[in-house]
Order: sequence, then C-alpha cells, then structure tokens
Amino acid sequence: MPDNMHPYLPNELPLPNLDYRLLLPLVGQANAALARYDGLLQSIPNPAVMLSPLTTQEAVLSSKIEGTQATVDEVLEQEAGLLKEGEKFQDIQEISNYRQALYAAREHLKDYPIRLGFVRELHRILMSSVRGQDKTPGEFRKDQNWIGKHGCSIEQATFVPPNPIQLPDHLQAWERYLDSDDVDFLLQAAVVHAQFELLHPFKDGNGRIGRILIPLFLYQKRALSQPMFYLSEYMEAHREEYYQRLKAISADEDWNGWLAFFLRAIAAQAGQNSTRVTAIQALYEEMKLAIQAATHSQYTVHVLDAIFNKPIFRSSDLTARLHREFGIHEKTTPGLLRQMKEAGILRELQAGSGRRPATLCFPRLINLAEGRAVI
Repeated sequence: MPDNMHPYLPNELPLPNLDYRLLLPLVGQANAALARYDGLLQSIPNPAVMLSPLTTQEAVLSSKIEGTQATVDEVLEQEAGLLKEGEKFQDIQEISNYRQALYAAREHLKDYPIRLGFVRELHRILMSSVRGQDKTPGEFRKDQNWIGKHGCSIEQATFVPPNPIQLPDHLQAWERYLDSDDVDFLLQAAVVHAQFELLHPFKDGNGRIGRILIPLFLYQKRALSQPMFYLSEYMEAHREEYYQRLKAISADEDWNGWLAFFLRAIAAQAGQNSTRVTAIQALYEEMKLAIQAATHSQYTVHVLDAIFNKPIFRSSDLTARLHREFGIHEKTTPGLLRQMKEAGILRELQAGSGRRPATLCFPRLINLAEGRAVI
C-alpha cells in the first residue's frame, strides 16, 4: 500500500525538538509587529464598527483561497439589494456566512473559551444555505476523506487525514493543547492552525474555520485586545507556499518550515493591518468633521458609525436603523443624506423610484478596504 494511502497520524502536542535558533528571532519580530497593531486597536473607541470593512475583506479573501470569486463591493451591493441571484450569488452567500461566523465568534469569546462544540457551531453558520450544506454542517466527519485532484481515488490522494474512528481523540488532544501554555503564543497559534488543517475534521470548510480560529486563539490568550487580526490577505498572496508548508508537515514532519512561514506571515500582515487601520482611523476623524460641516447635525457620530458599519445601504434601511437605535426621527435622515450627497461624502448608486428607496454608498471607505479604486 503506498504511503499516501495511510491516514495521517498527528504529532503529539506540544511539539518536541523545535529549532529555536531559527524560530526565536522570527518570534521576536512577529510579537513586536503584533503588539504595535494591538496598540492601534486599543486606541480605537469602537473597533467593531470602524473596522467592519476589514472583517468583510477577511471574509472575501479567506473564501477566495477556497475558490470563491467575489469582491468586497459586490458583497456589500448584494446586501443592499443591488445584485440579484446569478453566478456569484453562492460565492457571496459563502462570504456573508464567513463574516457572520466571525461576528458570532466575537460574541461567544466574551464569556466562553474555544471548545469543540463552539467550533462545530461556527461550521454550521459557515455552511448554512451554501454549496457545502449537504456535507453535514456543524458535524465532525464520520467517513474517511482525502485531498487531491477533483474526483481522484484515495490511491491518488496527495493527503489522507486521520481516520474518523481516531478523529475524536485527536480533536480532544487538540482542544487540551488550546488550553495549555506553550513556549510562545504565536508559535502555539501556528501549531493550533496547522494541526486543525491536518486533522481535517469536517467534510468541507476546514480551511476557513482554521483561519477564523487564528485571531480567536490570540484573543483568548490575551495577545490581542479584540479578536480582529486577519491573516488571509497574506495567505492568499502566498497561497502556494501556504499549502506547501502544511503538506511538508505531513510528508516530512517539517514543523520548523511551517512555523517560520507563519511567523513571517504574522509580522508582514501586522504591518499591513496597522497601515490600513491608521488610514481608516484618519478617514473616520476626517469624515466626522466633514459630516458636521455639511449637516450641522447633533447626530453626526451616529450617522458616521452607521455608514462605516454598512458603506453600501438603502436609504430606508439607514433611516429605520437610526430611528431604532438612536431615536432619530424618520423625517430627519433624508435631509442628512441629501446634505452628505451634495458634499460628496456619499454617492448614489441607484436612484429612488416610486416605493423603491435610493441606494447610496460611501466610496472612500470601500476603496480603502479593497486597496484600490472600485467605486
């Protein structure tokens, strides 16, 4: 029987015999970069609102690694009712599910640690009403699966995960490792992610769940003040090496190569995230002054938070939200939107007609999230 037909036997954790001469300088660089990023996070009064575009971008990029083809602005347009069912509908639904899983995880971790039941719930959200919904959402697999070219047999597989009989034991060992304290929390995060991918506990969606777990684990270890550190931009840009490094663990037990790759990813992504967060923060402060100058309204901050949280929206949705959450009279919002449109802060994507409300967007924030001019 060829070696690749034998199910993978995971390493016991924590890992022995790591090459600390290679890894410790990278640990230092990654920790320093992450600490600078977290300092920025802590300076933001409402990071969940202000950094909402980064959460959407993470959902887009993590899903893109798995083959979806949609952009941040397309996701926002569909949510505002501009895109109808078509070839990208399923892709956008997967991205929306990913973001919903991130939000649910953030709420859960306020009171509870990461547990296997929680991981299953994230998977259930992720796979709801999409292509993988026939692959037992929220349930660990009970069948042998394998990875390789589409339609290949187990004999042709490039990787065969642990068999389903032993999988529960491996998952419980993984959960215990989550609760332990290893030499360094970033090294531990790298091991947590890779081991999860190699266990491949679900029939589908393992990569996305594994990437969601990275910021959640760092938040649980108090390495982050908010569970908002997204690595998928780096992973997508280095997709081939990402997969090669994971494969080298199962093929050659090359954990050091994977750990070095992961630490470099943390350092690089922390720098990019810091730059983007600084730009978003500056835009927020600039828009606070611009909206106040355009509207002279006491509701400036409420309106600003709403368009940061949802930068493409129907005018009726924003009116209802501001009334519901802040008691702003429904006759007040249309005037504010008109003034912001005249000032060039908002742009009309679709004019209102009859009973159909206008659809507006906040172009500068969308372009900042995408890293390019799209609107």
